[in-house]
Amino acid sequence: MCSSDLLVLNHKDLADLWAYLDLKFAEDHIDRSAEPSQIIGKIPTAQELDHAISPSEYGRTRNFYSGHVTRLSPFIRHGLTKKPTMVDIALSKYSKSTSEKFLQELAWGEFWAAVAEGLDGDLWTDLEPYKTGFEADDYSDELPQDILDACTPNAAINHFIDDLASNGYVHNHARMYLAAYVVHFRRVKWQAGAYWFMTHLLDADLASNNLSWQWVASTFSHKPYIFNLDNVRNYCADLVNCDPMDNPELNGSYEQLTNRLFRGTHE
Repeated sequence: MCSSDLLVLNHKDLADLWAYLDLKFAEDHIDRSAEPSQIIGKIPTAQELDHAISPSEYGRTRNFYSGHVTRLSPFIRHGLTKKPTMVDIALSKYSKSTSEKFLQELAWGEFWAAVAEGLDGDLWTDLEPYKTGFEADDYSDELPQDILDACTPNAAINHFIDDLASNGYVHNHARMYLAAYVVHFRRVKWQAGAYWFMTHLLDADLASNNLSWQWVASTFSHKPYIFNLDNVRNYCADLVNCDPMDNPELNGSYEQLTNRLFRGTHE
């Protein structure tokens, strides 16, 4: 490990971190107004892993924004903890049946990797046509500025964008909301959204990220994924502003949104 690499591991304050970034990325623009993520890169201790891994709570609350998810995906992505270790911890405390949902979630990464291998690494091309009534050329190539700035007309969406940008991590349910909002509510190509996620997520994995975006978009599924404000309220109301007046684009029944967002019907 070279001395400049040691700096980022041992920086004592923000000034040291910016000096390191200037050294490593001299030709890139660095936003010095941004605060580093609160997620600290390190090898989790045995106690931290034991506390994070609770398959019983995970199975019961995982879909809620404040639910008991491990938040260990950035550490898995960067090799700071291993999935077999997490499986051992889960099964040491709970039965296979109680741990089932947790173990299934760990397996998703392997599934996406296997799909990607079959695609010979081409993860930026539509696998199938959109099933939205629109052609690919009907979608914009660029994210609107209000999405990048977390200034959309919807308070809930802005909350999720802020979490993504400030923490480099966002709950999986919110990832699906953001993907559906970008592609279907704003009619932007999934590739633009996938690239946006890749530039922010600390756990960014190309196969998992891009194929998940394609699933939401319907280019890797039999229908588009959408959500409404009632769904957000059900899973996120304890932390997110779900007032209909503050989320006008999301308010409506699934039938109303389907008729507004797509051409034709989607059973």
